Amino acid sequence: MRLQITHETVYHYVPAVETAQHMAYLTPRDNANQTLLEHSLQVNPRPAQINSTLDVFGNSRSFFSLQMAHTELQVLATSQVITQAVRLPRSELAWEAVRERFRYQAGVPFDAANEFIFVSPMVPRHAEFTAYARPSFSAGTGLLAAAIDLMHRIHNDFTYESQSTQVNTPALEALAQRKGVCQDFAHILIACLRSMGLPARYVSGYLLTEPASGSVKLKGSDASHAWAAVYLPDLPDGARWVDLDPTNDRAGWPSPGEDYVTLAIGRDFSDVSPIRGVIHGGTSHTLQVGVTVEPVTESQVQARQTQNQGQGFGQSQNSNYDNP
Repeated sequence: MRLQITHETVYHYVPAVETAQHMAYLTPRDNANQTLLEHSLQVNPRPAQINSTLDVFGNSRSFFSLQMAHTELQVLATSQVITQAVRLPRSELAWEAVRERFRYQAGVPFDAANEFIFVSPMVPRHAEFTAYARPSFSAGTGLLAAAIDLMHRIHNDFTYESQSTQVNTPALEALAQRKGVCQDFAHILIACLRSMGLPARYVSGYLLTEPASGSVKLKGSDASHAWAAVYLPDLPDGARWVDLDPTNDRAGWPSPGEDYVTLAIGRDFSDVSPIRGVIHGGTSHTLQVGVTVEPVTESQVQARQTQNQGQGFGQSQNSNYDNP
């Protein structure tokens, strides 16, 4: 599936920000399972510098700094990707075997999945997570079956309610109130898996949505999305993370569906916040975010190619950054 994503973020500051440094995770991943065709990042006011690097998890992150006073910051990320149809792999490995694999043993070769067993800033260890998870993890149950059952239970037991939590709401609080948004559900699922001694990671991205019957989809009406992934060491190398979306009760590899776009992976949201930074000034601010995810038809692709040829442009470059 070919998808176009537009993600616009606008900050309004009072009083003006004098200087600022920001980091953005707004570039979709490019790998064997998802192809990044185009990407541009436009920042207004024009930054003094902007550059892109890979973080420790292989995510592309963009740094930019603003050395002039400004009362508004606009960050516009535009991307186009091709995603693959998904499948749910077969795995019968018992969850206890995976737990034992990740217990510390001197001299055992390092497995990168160890990074995702320990507590992280937004995913603590707590007995409440273990208690909630345990009914899904009966003795001898396969890890994949147990993780999917846990996903089903979160989907059924929790209510999705916009603005019921904040970006920094603790996962334990969301567990207690049995409601939240996709970020909360992902954190709860991760916390439950880690409480059982199992590697689990956070995935940020987007999901293609369809408007209600008889209505037209509005530009900017979508939102960022988040889900989780569990590690299955008996699967082939490079295909061991299976994605689980408790918000929509969908699971699969390499993602929950071809209508999903993966932005970044991390231990929790704090690793892959879309935009964060340090500012001097701007005591108070308001934030506006608009996201649009829409399919690109073959006729649209052909029309664009014809237009580019007429203007003398070549093919787009992967991960092409516009330095405004």
